Amino acid sequence: MSSTVIYLSYLVAAVLFILGIKNLTKPRTAVLGNRLSSIGMLIAVVVTLLDQNILSYEWIIAGLVLGGGIGAFMARTVQMTSMPQMVAMLNGFGGGASLFVALANVWDPVASAGIVADLSIGITILIGAVTLSGSFVAFAKLQELISGKPISVPGNTLLNGALVLVGLALIALSVTNPGETGYIYALVAVAVLLGLVLVLPIGGADMPVVIALLNSYSGIAAATAGFISGNTVLIISGSLVGASGLILTQIMCKAMNRSLPNVLFGVMAEGGETIDADEIYAGKVTASSPDEVGMMLETAERVIIVPGYGLAMAQAQHAVRELATVLEARGCDVKYAIHPVAGRMPGHMNVLLAEAEVPYEQLVEMDEINPQFEQADMAIVIGANDVTNPMAREDKGSPIYGMPILNVDKAKTVVVVKRSLSPGFAGLPNPLFAKDNALMLFGDGKKAIVDLTASLKEAEAA
Repeated sequence: MSSTVIYLSYLVAAVLFILGIKNLTKPRTAVLGNRLSSIGMLIAVVVTLLDQNILSYEWIIAGLVLGGGIGAFMARTVQMTSMPQMVAMLNGFGGGASLFVALANVWDPVASAGIVADLSIGITILIGAVTLSGSFVAFAKLQELISGKPISVPGNTLLNGALVLVGLALIALSVTNPGETGYIYALVAVAVLLGLVLVLPIGGADMPVVIALLNSYSGIAAATAGFISGNTVLIISGSLVGASGLILTQIMCKAMNRSLPNVLFGVMAEGGETIDADEIYAGKVTASSPDEVGMMLETAERVIIVPGYGLAMAQAQHAVRELATVLEARGCDVKYAIHPVAGRMPGHMNVLLAEAEVPYEQLVEMDEINPQFEQADMAIVIGANDVTNPMAREDKGSPIYGMPILNVDKAKTVVVVKRSLSPGFAGLPNPLFAKDNALMLFGDGKKAIVDLTASLKEAEAA
Protein backbone atom coordinates (compact mmCIF):
# COMPACT_ATOMS: atom_id res chain seq x y z
CA MET A 1 0.00 0.00 0.00
CA SER A 2 1.19 3.52 -0.70
CA SER A 3 2.19 5.65 2.28
CA THR A 4 -0.48 8.19 1.33
CA VAL A 5 -3.28 5.64 1.61
CA ILE A 6 -1.86 4.32 4.88
CA TYR A 7 -1.61 7.70 6.58
CA LEU A 8 -4.99 8.85 5.29
CA SER A 9 -6.52 5.66 6.72
CA TYR A 10 -4.76 6.28 10.02
CA LEU A 11 -6.09 9.84 10.01
CA VAL A 12 -9.65 8.58 9.50
CA ALA A 13 -9.14 6.09 12.34
CA ALA A 14 -7.80 8.82 14.64
CA VAL A 15 -10.79 11.07 13.90
CA LEU A 16 -13.15 8.17 14.67
CA PHE A 17 -11.32 7.58 17.96
CA ILE A 18 -11.76 11.22 18.95
CA LEU A 19 -15.44 11.24 17.97
CA GLY A 20 -15.90 7.97 19.84
CA ILE A 21 -14.43 9.34 23.07
CA LYS A 22 -16.53 12.48 22.73
CA ASN A 23 -19.73 10.45 22.36
CA LEU A 24 -18.80 8.16 25.25
CA THR A 25 -19.06 11.10 27.65
CA LYS A 26 -22.88 11.01 27.56
CA PRO A 27 -25.17 8.01 28.17
CA ARG A 28 -27.42 8.90 25.23
CA THR A 29 -24.56 8.79 22.70
CA ALA A 30 -22.34 6.17 24.38
CA VAL A 31 -23.42 3.32 22.09
CA LEU A 32 -22.63 5.43 19.01
CA GLY A 33 -19.27 6.36 20.52
CA ASN A 34 -18.45 2.71 21.07
CA ARG A 35 -19.32 1.87 17.47
CA LEU A 36 -17.30 4.75 16.03
CA SER A 37 -14.26 3.74 18.07
CA SER A 38 -14.65 0.10 17.00
CA ILE A 39 -14.83 1.08 13.33
CA GLY A 40 -11.74 3.23 13.75
CA MET A 41 -9.83 0.35 15.34
CA LEU A 42 -10.96 -2.04 12.58
CA ILE A 43 -9.62 0.36 9.93
CA ALA A 44 -6.33 0.73 11.82
CA VAL A 45 -5.86 -3.04 12.23
CA VAL A 46 -6.71 -3.91 8.61
CA VAL A 47 -4.45 -1.19 7.15
CA THR A 48 -1.58 -2.16 9.46
CA LEU A 49 -1.83 -5.84 8.46
CA LEU A 50 -1.86 -4.96 4.76
CA ASP A 51 1.02 -2.52 5.19
CA GLN A 52 3.29 -5.10 6.87
CA ASN A 53 3.06 -7.53 3.91
CA ILE A 54 2.31 -10.44 6.20
CA LEU A 55 2.90 -13.76 4.44
CA SER A 56 0.99 -16.03 6.79
CA TYR A 57 -2.22 -15.18 8.62
CA GLU A 58 -2.78 -18.49 10.45
CA TRP A 59 -1.73 -17.24 13.91
CA ILE A 60 -3.51 -13.91 13.39
CA ILE A 61 -6.76 -15.63 12.42
CA ALA A 62 -6.42 -18.03 15.36
CA GLY A 63 -5.95 -15.07 17.70
CA LEU A 64 -8.97 -13.27 16.24
CA VAL A 65 -11.18 -16.34 16.66
CA LEU A 66 -9.99 -17.09 20.19
CA GLY A 67 -10.04 -13.49 21.39
CA GLY A 68 -13.33 -12.71 19.70
CA GLY A 69 -14.92 -15.80 21.20
CA ILE A 70 -13.73 -14.93 24.70
CA GLY A 71 -14.90 -11.34 24.28
CA ALA A 72 -18.33 -12.39 23.03
CA PHE A 73 -18.68 -14.86 25.91
CA MET A 74 -17.75 -12.20 28.48
CA ALA A 75 -20.09 -9.64 26.91
CA ARG A 76 -23.04 -12.03 27.17
CA THR A 77 -22.33 -13.60 30.57
CA VAL A 78 -20.67 -11.00 32.81
CA GLN A 79 -23.25 -9.33 35.05
CA MET A 80 -23.41 -5.55 35.27
CA THR A 81 -22.50 -5.89 38.95
CA SER A 82 -19.22 -7.48 37.85
CA MET A 83 -18.42 -4.83 35.25
CA PRO A 84 -15.82 -2.98 37.42
CA GLN A 85 -13.65 -6.06 37.87
CA MET A 86 -13.97 -6.90 34.17
CA VAL A 87 -12.78 -3.39 33.27
CA ALA A 88 -9.87 -3.81 35.69
CA MET A 89 -8.96 -7.14 34.08
CA LEU A 90 -9.15 -5.69 30.55
CA ASN A 91 -6.89 -2.83 31.62
CA GLY A 92 -4.41 -5.47 32.75
CA PHE A 93 -4.63 -7.28 29.41
CA GLY A 94 -3.94 -3.99 27.63
CA GLY A 95 -0.83 -3.39 29.71
CA GLY A 96 0.24 -7.00 29.24
CA ALA A 97 -0.14 -6.76 25.45
CA SER A 98 2.16 -3.72 25.36
CA LEU A 99 4.63 -5.51 27.66
CA PHE A 100 4.86 -8.50 25.30
CA VAL A 101 5.21 -6.27 22.24
CA ALA A 102 8.30 -4.81 23.92
CA LEU A 103 9.64 -8.23 24.91
CA ALA A 104 9.05 -9.57 21.39
CA ASN A 105 11.20 -6.74 20.08
CA VAL A 106 13.93 -7.72 22.57
CA TRP A 107 13.81 -11.37 21.46
CA ASP A 108 13.71 -10.58 17.72
CA PRO A 109 17.30 -10.62 16.37
CA VAL A 110 16.38 -8.49 13.34
CA ALA A 111 14.25 -5.94 15.21
CA SER A 112 15.04 -2.26 14.78
CA ALA A 113 17.59 -0.89 17.22
CA GLY A 114 18.59 2.57 18.31
CA ILE A 115 18.23 4.79 21.31
CA VAL A 116 14.57 5.68 20.59
CA ALA A 117 13.57 2.02 20.20
CA ASP A 118 15.59 0.92 23.25
CA LEU A 119 14.21 3.72 25.41
CA SER A 120 10.67 2.98 24.22
CA ILE A 121 11.14 -0.69 25.10
CA GLY A 122 12.21 0.17 28.65
CA ILE A 123 9.36 2.61 29.24
CA THR A 124 6.80 0.21 27.73
CA ILE A 125 7.99 -2.65 29.94
CA LEU A 126 7.88 -0.49 33.06
CA ILE A 127 4.39 0.93 32.48
CA GLY A 128 2.96 -2.24 30.91
CA ALA A 129 4.09 -4.51 33.74
CA VAL A 130 2.86 -2.08 36.40
CA THR A 131 -0.52 -1.96 34.64
CA LEU A 132 -0.65 -5.75 34.34
CA SER A 133 0.06 -6.60 37.98
CA GLY A 134 -1.76 -3.58 39.43
CA SER A 135 -4.89 -4.30 37.41
CA PHE A 136 -5.03 -7.91 38.54
CA VAL A 137 -4.72 -6.82 42.17
CA ALA A 138 -7.63 -4.43 41.56
CA PHE A 139 -9.56 -7.30 39.96
CA ALA A 140 -8.85 -9.56 42.95
CA LYS A 141 -10.04 -6.87 45.37
CA LEU A 142 -13.24 -6.18 43.44
CA GLN A 143 -13.93 -9.90 42.97
CA GLU A 144 -13.30 -10.34 46.72
CA LEU A 145 -10.58 -12.91 46.08
CA ILE A 146 -8.54 -10.82 48.52
CA SER A 147 -9.68 -8.21 51.03
CA GLY A 148 -11.05 -5.03 49.48
CA LYS A 149 -9.73 -3.06 52.44
CA PRO A 150 -6.33 -1.34 52.30
CA ILE A 151 -3.60 -3.96 52.71
CA SER A 152 -0.68 -2.42 54.53
CA VAL A 153 2.76 -2.72 52.92
CA PRO A 154 5.60 -1.87 55.36
CA GLY A 155 7.42 1.27 54.27
CA ASN A 156 5.08 1.60 51.31
CA THR A 157 6.02 5.15 50.29
CA LEU A 158 9.76 4.51 50.49
CA LEU A 159 9.41 1.15 48.76
CA ASN A 160 7.43 2.68 45.88
CA GLY A 161 9.99 5.42 45.45
CA ALA A 162 12.87 2.95 45.55
CA LEU A 163 11.24 0.67 42.98
CA VAL A 164 10.62 3.59 40.62
CA LEU A 165 14.26 4.69 40.89
CA VAL A 166 15.52 1.13 40.35
CA GLY A 167 13.22 0.80 37.34
CA LEU A 168 14.53 4.00 35.79
CA ALA A 169 18.12 2.92 36.46
CA LEU A 170 17.48 -0.42 34.74
CA ILE A 171 16.00 1.41 31.72
CA ALA A 172 19.14 3.55 31.52
CA LEU A 173 21.38 0.47 31.78
CA SER A 174 19.41 -1.36 29.07
CA VAL A 175 19.72 1.62 26.72
CA THR A 176 23.46 2.03 27.31
CA ASN A 177 24.06 -1.72 27.11
CA PRO A 178 21.93 -2.97 24.20
CA GLY A 179 21.80 -6.73 23.94
CA GLU A 180 22.11 -7.28 27.70
CA THR A 181 18.75 -8.94 28.29
CA GLY A 182 19.44 -9.39 32.01
CA TYR A 183 18.57 -5.74 32.63
CA ILE A 184 15.28 -6.22 30.76
CA TYR A 185 14.25 -9.23 32.82
CA ALA A 186 15.17 -7.43 36.04
CA LEU A 187 13.07 -4.47 34.88
CA VAL A 188 10.06 -6.76 34.32
CA ALA A 189 10.39 -8.16 37.86
CA VAL A 190 10.74 -4.70 39.44
CA ALA A 191 7.77 -3.30 37.47
CA VAL A 192 5.51 -6.24 38.39
CA LEU A 193 6.40 -5.78 42.06
CA LEU A 194 5.78 -2.03 41.79
CA GLY A 195 2.29 -2.66 40.41
CA LEU A 196 1.51 -4.96 43.34
CA VAL A 197 2.67 -2.59 46.08
CA LEU A 198 0.99 0.39 44.41
CA VAL A 199 -2.50 -1.13 44.43
CA LEU A 200 -2.50 -3.38 47.51
CA PRO A 201 -2.71 -0.43 49.99
CA ILE A 202 -5.63 1.16 48.11
CA GLY A 203 -9.07 0.52 49.59
CA GLY A 204 -12.41 -0.11 47.91
CA ALA A 205 -13.51 3.52 48.33
CA ASP A 206 -10.78 4.60 45.91
CA MET A 207 -11.42 1.93 43.27
CA PRO A 208 -13.08 4.36 40.79
CA VAL A 209 -9.87 6.40 40.81
CA VAL A 210 -7.64 3.33 40.52
CA ILE A 211 -9.57 1.91 37.55
CA ALA A 212 -9.41 5.26 35.72
CA LEU A 213 -5.68 5.57 36.44
CA LEU A 214 -4.87 2.01 35.33
CA ASN A 215 -6.85 2.65 32.15
CA SER A 216 -4.63 5.66 31.55
CA TYR A 217 -1.51 3.55 32.18
CA SER A 218 -2.63 0.99 29.60
CA GLY A 219 -3.04 3.77 27.04
CA ILE A 220 0.39 5.24 27.77
CA ALA A 221 1.96 1.77 27.46
CA ALA A 222 0.24 1.32 24.09
CA ALA A 223 1.56 4.70 22.90
CA THR A 224 5.15 3.86 23.83
CA ALA A 225 4.71 0.45 22.16
CA GLY A 226 3.80 2.41 19.02
CA PHE A 227 7.25 3.99 19.05
CA ILE A 228 8.81 0.51 19.19
CA SER A 229 6.93 -0.73 16.13
CA GLY A 230 6.86 2.64 14.37
CA ASN A 231 3.07 2.52 14.18
CA THR A 232 1.52 5.99 14.04
CA VAL A 233 -2.05 5.00 14.81
CA LEU A 234 -0.98 3.05 17.91
CA ILE A 235 0.81 6.15 19.21
CA ILE A 236 -2.30 8.26 18.55
CA SER A 237 -4.82 5.83 20.05
CA GLY A 238 -2.63 5.14 23.09
CA SER A 239 -2.12 8.85 23.68
CA LEU A 240 -5.88 9.46 23.50
CA VAL A 241 -6.60 6.71 26.02
CA GLY A 242 -3.79 7.86 28.28
CA ALA A 243 -4.86 11.50 28.23
CA SER A 244 -8.57 10.79 28.68
CA GLY A 245 -7.78 8.39 31.52
CA LEU A 246 -5.72 11.02 33.32
CA ILE A 247 -8.51 13.58 32.90
CA LEU A 248 -11.06 11.10 34.25
CA THR A 249 -8.74 10.29 37.17
CA GLN A 250 -8.57 13.99 38.04
CA ILE A 251 -12.37 14.26 37.86
CA MET A 252 -12.71 11.27 40.20
CA CYS A 253 -10.22 12.74 42.68
CA LYS A 254 -12.10 16.04 42.66
CA ALA A 255 -15.41 14.24 43.22
CA MET A 256 -13.92 12.54 46.28
CA ASN A 257 -11.96 15.56 47.53
CA ARG A 258 -8.82 13.43 47.37
CA SER A 259 -5.39 14.10 45.95
CA LEU A 260 -3.91 11.54 43.58
CA PRO A 261 -0.79 11.00 45.77
CA ASN A 262 -3.05 10.19 48.74
CA VAL A 263 -4.98 7.68 46.67
CA LEU A 264 -1.78 6.04 45.40
CA PHE A 265 -0.34 5.77 48.89
CA GLY A 266 -3.60 4.69 50.51
CA VAL A 267 -3.87 7.76 52.73
CA MET A 268 -7.26 9.05 53.86
CA ALA A 269 -7.63 12.67 54.91
CA GLU A 270 -6.61 13.34 58.49
CA GLY A 271 -9.48 13.09 60.88
CA GLY A 272 -10.06 14.36 64.38
CA GLU A 273 -11.52 12.43 67.28
CA THR A 274 -12.93 8.93 66.90
CA ILE A 275 -16.53 9.00 65.68
CA ASP A 276 -18.90 6.91 67.80
CA ALA A 277 -21.67 5.34 65.70
CA ASP A 278 -23.74 4.47 68.79
CA GLU A 279 -23.76 8.10 69.85
CA ILE A 280 -24.99 9.18 66.40
CA TYR A 281 -27.67 6.52 66.02
CA ALA A 282 -28.85 5.79 69.59
CA GLY A 283 -32.62 6.26 69.79
CA LYS A 284 -32.67 8.45 66.67
CA VAL A 285 -33.08 5.95 63.82
CA THR A 286 -36.65 5.44 62.58
CA ALA A 287 -37.42 2.17 60.83
CA SER A 288 -40.28 2.00 58.34
CA SER A 289 -42.08 -0.53 56.14
CA PRO A 290 -42.94 -0.74 52.43
CA ASP A 291 -46.62 -0.11 53.22
CA GLU A 292 -45.85 3.06 55.19
CA VAL A 293 -43.50 4.42 52.52
CA GLY A 294 -46.05 3.45 49.85
CA MET A 295 -48.71 5.54 51.58
CA MET A 296 -46.36 8.52 51.57
CA LEU A 297 -45.58 8.04 47.88
CA GLU A 298 -49.28 8.15 46.98
CA THR A 299 -49.25 11.93 47.34
CA ALA A 300 -45.67 12.57 46.20
CA GLU A 301 -45.26 14.83 43.18
CA ARG A 302 -41.45 14.86 42.93
CA VAL A 303 -39.25 11.86 43.77
CA ILE A 304 -35.49 11.58 43.37
CA ILE A 305 -33.95 8.10 43.37
CA VAL A 306 -30.34 7.87 44.54
CA PRO A 307 -28.60 4.65 43.39
CA GLY A 308 -25.46 3.27 45.03
CA TYR A 309 -23.33 0.16 45.05
CA GLY A 310 -25.91 -1.63 47.19
CA LEU A 311 -28.35 -1.33 44.27
CA ALA A 312 -25.77 -3.03 42.05
CA MET A 313 -25.15 -5.83 44.53
CA ALA A 314 -28.89 -6.47 44.93
CA GLN A 315 -29.35 -6.23 41.13
CA ALA A 316 -32.30 -3.97 41.85
CA GLN A 317 -32.07 -1.77 38.75
CA HIS A 318 -35.06 -3.36 37.01
CA ALA A 319 -37.14 -3.23 40.20
CA VAL A 320 -36.30 0.45 40.55
CA ARG A 321 -37.31 1.09 36.96
CA GLU A 322 -40.68 -0.59 37.60
CA LEU A 323 -41.21 1.53 40.72
CA ALA A 324 -40.51 4.67 38.70
CA THR A 325 -42.96 3.55 36.01
CA VAL A 326 -45.71 3.13 38.60
CA LEU A 327 -44.95 6.55 40.10
CA GLU A 328 -44.94 8.22 36.69
CA ALA A 329 -48.30 6.65 35.86
CA ARG A 330 -49.63 8.50 38.92
CA GLY A 331 -48.27 11.81 37.57
CA CYS A 332 -45.13 11.88 39.72
CA ASP A 333 -41.93 13.46 38.39
CA VAL A 334 -39.07 10.93 38.88
CA LYS A 335 -35.37 11.64 38.49
CA TYR A 336 -32.17 9.79 39.34
CA ALA A 337 -29.30 11.52 41.16
CA ILE A 338 -25.94 10.31 39.83
CA HIS A 339 -22.81 10.86 41.92
CA PRO A 340 -19.54 10.57 39.93
CA VAL A 341 -18.06 7.92 42.25
CA ALA A 342 -21.19 5.98 43.21
CA GLY A 343 -20.38 2.31 42.69
CA ARG A 344 -16.95 0.93 41.92
CA MET A 345 -16.06 2.49 38.60
CA PRO A 346 -16.76 5.75 36.76
CA GLY A 347 -20.24 5.65 35.25
CA HIS A 348 -21.20 2.46 37.10
CA MET A 349 -24.71 3.71 37.97
CA ASN A 350 -25.30 5.02 34.45
CA VAL A 351 -24.49 1.60 33.02
CA LEU A 352 -26.75 -0.23 35.48
CA LEU A 353 -29.71 2.06 34.92
CA ALA A 354 -29.22 2.06 31.16
CA GLU A 355 -29.48 -1.74 31.27
CA ALA A 356 -32.91 -1.29 32.88
CA GLU A 357 -33.83 1.16 30.06
CA VAL A 358 -34.11 4.17 32.32
CA PRO A 359 -34.55 7.24 30.06
CA TYR A 360 -31.27 9.13 29.72
CA GLU A 361 -32.87 12.49 30.48
CA GLN A 362 -33.82 11.24 33.94
CA LEU A 363 -30.18 10.62 34.89
CA VAL A 364 -29.06 13.89 36.45
CA GLU A 365 -25.49 14.64 37.54
CA MET A 366 -24.70 15.79 41.07
CA ASP A 367 -24.19 19.51 40.44
CA GLU A 368 -27.48 19.77 38.57
CA ILE A 369 -29.60 17.63 40.90
CA ASN A 370 -28.43 19.03 44.25
CA PRO A 371 -30.50 22.26 44.07
CA GLN A 372 -33.59 20.15 43.28
CA PHE A 373 -33.60 18.12 46.50
CA GLU A 374 -35.27 20.96 48.43
CA GLN A 375 -38.27 20.73 46.10
CA ALA A 376 -38.44 16.92 46.26
CA ASP A 377 -41.20 15.28 48.28
CA MET A 378 -39.04 12.20 48.76
CA ALA A 379 -35.51 11.04 48.10
CA ILE A 380 -35.14 7.25 47.94
CA VAL A 381 -31.54 6.20 48.65
CA ILE A 382 -30.77 2.63 47.56
CA GLY A 383 -27.47 1.28 48.78
CA ALA A 384 -25.61 4.61 48.68
CA ASN A 385 -23.69 5.59 51.79
CA ASP A 386 -20.59 7.78 51.67
CA VAL A 387 -21.90 9.87 48.75
CA THR A 388 -24.87 10.95 50.91
CA ASN A 389 -23.03 11.38 54.24
CA PRO A 390 -23.60 14.90 55.68
CA MET A 391 -20.26 14.63 57.52
CA ALA A 392 -18.59 15.58 54.26
CA ARG A 393 -20.41 18.91 54.43
CA GLU A 394 -20.69 19.60 58.16
CA ASP A 395 -17.97 17.83 60.17
CA LYS A 396 -14.50 19.32 59.74
CA GLY A 397 -13.06 16.50 61.83
CA SER A 398 -14.32 13.86 59.42
CA PRO A 399 -11.89 12.12 57.04
CA ILE A 400 -14.33 12.77 54.16
CA TYR A 401 -14.88 16.46 54.97
CA GLY A 402 -15.00 18.50 51.76
CA MET A 403 -16.02 15.61 49.52
CA PRO A 404 -18.92 16.74 47.30
CA ILE A 405 -22.05 14.76 48.19
CA LEU A 406 -25.67 14.46 47.12
CA ASN A 407 -27.75 16.69 49.39
CA VAL A 408 -30.46 14.10 49.94
CA ASP A 409 -31.11 15.33 53.50
CA LYS A 410 -32.63 18.51 52.01
CA ALA A 411 -35.64 16.55 50.66
CA LYS A 412 -38.88 16.64 52.67
CA THR A 413 -38.55 12.92 53.38
CA VAL A 414 -35.58 10.62 52.91
CA VAL A 415 -36.08 6.86 52.67
CA VAL A 416 -32.87 4.84 52.94
CA VAL A 417 -33.04 1.26 51.64
CA LYS A 418 -30.24 -0.66 53.31
CA ARG A 419 -29.61 -4.03 54.94
CA SER A 420 -28.26 -2.48 58.14
CA LEU A 421 -26.57 0.58 59.62
CA SER A 422 -23.15 -0.70 58.52
CA PRO A 423 -20.75 1.98 57.21
CA GLY A 424 -19.69 2.48 53.60
CA PHE A 425 -16.21 2.15 52.11
CA ALA A 426 -14.91 5.05 54.21
CA GLY A 427 -15.83 3.15 57.40
CA LEU A 428 -17.82 6.06 58.85
CA PRO A 429 -21.30 6.22 60.39
CA ASN A 430 -23.82 8.24 58.41
CA PRO A 431 -25.76 10.89 60.40
CA LEU A 432 -28.30 10.94 57.56
CA PHE A 433 -29.84 7.77 59.00
CA ALA A 434 -30.64 9.60 62.26
CA LYS A 435 -32.14 12.74 60.70
CA ASP A 436 -35.69 13.70 61.70
CA ASN A 437 -36.86 13.48 58.08
CA ALA A 438 -35.16 10.10 57.43
CA LEU A 439 -36.77 6.65 57.42
CA MET A 440 -34.84 3.38 57.21
CA LEU A 441 -36.28 0.62 55.06
CA PHE A 442 -34.15 -2.33 56.17
CA GLY A 443 -33.70 -5.38 53.95
CA ASP A 444 -32.47 -6.56 50.58
CA GLY A 445 -32.58 -3.68 48.11
CA LYS A 446 -34.41 -5.53 45.36
CA LYS A 447 -37.00 -7.11 47.67
CA ALA A 448 -37.66 -3.81 49.44
CA ILE A 449 -38.31 -2.00 46.15
CA VAL A 450 -40.47 -4.84 44.82
CA ASP A 451 -42.55 -4.76 48.02
CA LEU A 452 -42.81 -0.97 47.82
CA THR A 453 -44.02 -1.17 44.21
CA ALA A 454 -46.56 -3.85 45.14
CA SER A 455 -47.86 -1.64 47.95
CA LEU A 456 -48.35 1.25 45.50
CA LYS A 457 -50.15 -0.97 43.00
CA GLU A 458 -52.49 -2.30 45.71
CA ALA A 459 -53.32 1.24 46.80
CA GLU A 460 -54.05 2.18 43.18
CA ALA A 461 -56.30 -0.86 42.71
CA ALA A 462 -58.19 -0.05 45.87
